[in-house]
Amino acid sequence: MHLKSDFDGLPLAFHLTGGEVGDSPLFKRLLDLGPDVKPRAALADKGYDAKANRALARARGIAPAIPFKSNAKDPPAFFPKTLYRGRARIEHGFGKLKRFKRVALRCENTERGFAAIVALAFSFSLIKSVHTA
Repeated sequence: MHLKSDFDGLPLAFHLTGGEVGDSPLFKRLLDLGPDVKPRAALADKGYDAKANRALARARGIAPAIPFKSNAKDPPAFFPKTLYRGRARIEHGFGKLKRFKRVALRCENTERGFAAIVALAFSFSLIKSVHTA
């Protein structure tokens, strides 16, 4: 299920997949945020380490900040560590989302129900961050 929302001009979206689905095949979908959104960088973990993913990002004018796996052959000497550190904010967002018991335990039986709980949890986190700033 793919849901999109618009909060004060900021696009918010998420895509639910099964637990057995790998990260790397969905990289193209992550880059397709919409016609009004032009990302400058793609911050991803080692699950997205593939030459095809980096080439796809570069072809769209997006700087890929994806670390190489430890067994990668001929990794380049340069890696944008400073840019990659911004990924910590993404992980913090997932941490906040998993504070909601129904999200962390995946209590919902249907995809639609789970998507609704995730959207509600996102909304609560967003409202709290706006009102405490």
